[in-house]
Amino acid sequence: MSYRLSLILAALAMAVPASAWDGSPIEPIDLPPSIEQGVDMIYIDDELAPPRFRGGNAARQAGFDISGGAAIDLFEPVHPLYIELRRGLVRYQMRWADLPQVMIPTGPALRLGSDDERVALLRERLGLPAGTRFDEATDKAVREYQEAHGLKVDGIAGARMIESLNLGYDHYERILTINLERTRRLPLPDERSRYVLVDVGAARLWLYENGKPVDSMRVIVGAKETATPMMAANLRFVSVNPYWNVPPELAQTLVAPRVLAEGMSYLTDRKYDVLSDWTDDATIVDPRTVDWRAVASGKTEIRLRRAPGPGNSMGDIKFMMPNDFGIYLHDTPDKALFAKDDRWISNGCVRVEDAQRLARWLFGYVPKGRTRTVEENVDLPEPVPVYMTYLTAGVTAKGVQFRSDPYGKDQALLARYSAPKGNIAAIR
Repeated sequence: MSYRLSLILAALAMAVPASAWDGSPIEPIDLPPSIEQGVDMIYIDDELAPPRFRGGNAARQAGFDISGGAAIDLFEPVHPLYIELRRGLVRYQMRWADLPQVMIPTGPALRLGSDDERVALLRERLGLPAGTRFDEATDKAVREYQEAHGLKVDGIAGARMIESLNLGYDHYERILTINLERTRRLPLPDERSRYVLVDVGAARLWLYENGKPVDSMRVIVGAKETATPMMAANLRFVSVNPYWNVPPELAQTLVAPRVLAEGMSYLTDRKYDVLSDWTDDATIVDPRTVDWRAVASGKTEIRLRRAPGPGNSMGDIKFMMPNDFGIYLHDTPDKALFAKDDRWISNGCVRVEDAQRLARWLFGYVPKGRTRTVEENVDLPEPVPVYMTYLTAGVTAKGVQFRSDPYGKDQALLARYSAPKGNIAAIR
């Protein structure tokens, strides 16, 4: 049982909030207020877009009929992730599409040994023989469903699982359709011999060579309120021993209160400079002339930077891909954060787990500055594209596995474009 989901979206994306950055100044982007980012990618460098999306061809980003038509990859080249997801969708349809779409009332969690009418509905929903007992077969089916749908695999049909089951197969088919559309914006096979792919939805980075991933590492990406945008830009140089330009909100909430409590020594001990503005020609300002109470209250905004060194949030190296959003990749001294499941915590930029390994892949060596106390830029011999996408479903050896939607993009798209069940009409 499948329905058509057509997504006709614009080529540009909603402007990133002014706080969604880790230091570089942001110039305002003039985007139509009606544009909603959810599928489309911002191509900072137009040549990075697949041919069908180049030159402002936003109107051609029409959806496709996932159930009634042939797959796009039968007619034109697509990114390998599109092919994987397409095959995953077929496997998902085979396993889950034809099960009874019955609703299960809310109530106490169901688990091994439970015996009531809600268990009977659960068994029916999972395609098991009729019965009211939560037996071993029910436990196995519950765990299989949980693993596929990004739920805690504990064999307990609690409130989250019941809610997921009640969404029905159609909901998850549409989520896969949205993710397929996102993969269409990625480079075609062999179009780019080397590029970096950051999947913000998975909080992970891959290094691609000749159309195949050759390495991968965890990343930390933007929190919901400072979301990392879906974009593509050329990585052109790295900054070794970088300064850290402190986001104004952190200057207000973190630094200013400490200055008021500890005095100017808080700044000098940590090698902070106050600068006159955000331009390249900014001059250093005497911090004693700053009204720190006004900064702490938000009445005054200042530019604050921290010199290279062990406490610098940029770590040893920044990977620069010039863009108006001030988004880039960078090292970090706090490596413990990469072991956490929740890695959607940055101010928009992407912190990489192993900056040295990434630099070695880019250059063949790790660039070093002449001194640890001075920021220096090192150009790449050739720019390397960086693609940042947002996938809330992936493919494992067992089939599709749905992920969380930390930015709420899927839900916003479904709310905007979904028609009543059985009548998913094309958006005009």
